[in-house]
Amino acid sequence: MQAQPHILVVDDDREIRTLLGRYLDGQGFRVSVAADRRECEQKLGAGQFDLIVLDVMLPDGSGLDICRSLRDRKPHIPVILLTALKEDVDRIIGLELGADDYLGKPFNPRELSARIRAVLRRSAPEESTPPKVRVYHFAGYRLEPDTRKVVDTEGEIVDLTGAEFDLLQVFLDRPGRLLSRDQLLDLTQGRERDPLERSVDVLMSRLRRKFAEAGEGSLFKTVRNGGYQFTARVETVDVEP
Repeated sequence: MQAQPHILVVDDDREIRTLLGRYLDGQGFRVSVAADRRECEQKLGAGQFDLIVLDVMLPDGSGLDICRSLRDRKPHIPVILLTALKEDVDRIIGLELGADDYLGKPFNPRELSARIRAVLRRSAPEESTPPKVRVYHFAGYRLEPDTRKVVDTEGEIVDLTGAEFDLLQVFLDRPGRLLSRDQLLDLTQGRERDPLERSVDVLMSRLRRKFAEAGEGSLFKTVRNGGYQFTARVETVDVEP
């Protein structure tokens, strides 16, 4: 990540673009703005970005379609969706498509800035390399926290979003332990809980699907009214970076 993170704000509301551009610039970010999907694609083709703040409703297309396309073309760029407060289905679909976080409108720019920093911290390797790096081995896979990769025995990388990687590492740090949805939210996102929050369920579904496609479908156990449990054996090894 660059010393001054470059943020792309995509929203058709000129006042919101102006407000966020000025506020985030004052918070130490480099900011570019786009009013619609066409301008967003132009910006993405011309520059490098560390994170995208993306409105779901755009005049020439859906932000959800852009999110889906980004996961195929630029899977390592985090996305924060801006959605209407009552459109819970947009939030769920966005998470299913690979968004790293969402924020309902209207919102406080200070909260958006805090969420941007949190997502960037989760998405980027640590700047200072420790003397030893902990590597996790489970069910024929290797998780590398420093490179934020999960690799199988053939050396193939399992394509995980930043949020999926964080959730998996929470389980690997607590093998065999039953973790409730509230605990998983606290450990991965640390934000106020919504009674209708389904992000953990969405992420669990995506993790199960991706490991099933890779040939391993029984890593997680669902305990009714209890939460989720990682069932595979986990070994940790400290190696030289």
